[in-house]
Amino acid sequence: MAKLPRIMLAPNGARRTRADHPALPETVAQIVAAAKAAHEAGAEALHAHVRDAEARHVLDAGLYRELTAEMARVVPQMPVQITTEAVGLYSPEDQRALVRALQPEGVSVALREMWPEPGPDAEAQRFYTETEAAGTALQHILYAPEQVTRLATLWSEGLIPAPRQVLFVLGRYAPPTLARPEDLDGFLKAARALPADLQWAACAFGRTEQACLRRAAELGGGMRIGFENNIERPDGSPAEDNAAQVAALVGALRDTPRPL
Repeated sequence: MAKLPRIMLAPNGARRTRADHPALPETVAQIVAAAKAAHEAGAEALHAHVRDAEARHVLDAGLYRELTAEMARVVPQMPVQITTEAVGLYSPEDQRALVRALQPEGVSVALREMWPEPGPDAEAQRFYTETEAAGTALQHILYAPEQVTRLATLWSEGLIPAPRQVLFVLGRYAPPTLARPEDLDGFLKAARALPADLQWAACAFGRTEQACLRRAAELGGGMRIGFENNIERPDGSPAEDNAAQVAALVGALRDTPRPL
């Protein structure tokens, strides 16, 4: 996944379950089915979270191997990006162990989780360096412009390889904070200190998801969409499923100016 897709599906995330929406995929079979339907609607890649038998978020190498094998069988043209999201359950050591065990095609890593404290962190530095050397496409997850600035500082000081892919997170899951299209401005201003060939995408919490992603498309960015961030249509009514959300975004993008 050396090149970020225009539209990446994030069908479940780490927190929501079928109690929140009956179409949210939890099992490997459900995730693959949701990915296949979303791919047919226009999604190009999968941002994957796996769940245990009780539908709890887990960083489980075996489940990820099962998922990636099924994706290769059912939707081989859809790359898989795994997550290292901690959700307060996993340490940086756990996250690094998962990536080392799987050597995935793509992985998302939150800077604030992998390198939580200011100052030197030899283990985090080694992780970023070896992941780059392994050819894994690492997408840095950034929750505020200040984190973009910190990422740029780590790069400029030679502590991490040049960032190639980032995700700007607009809004919040908890406490619930509705994303706004103008939230992108601060991220993009801070990103001027990152490499000129940086690939970026955005995701957005709540019913404003589509408006935020259209704004990202206008500015030349990628879009991550799905029930991880939002289970509502723009009017606030319940979404049908992930594929319907992707189809609605693709339809809306036909009227969205493309970047020059």
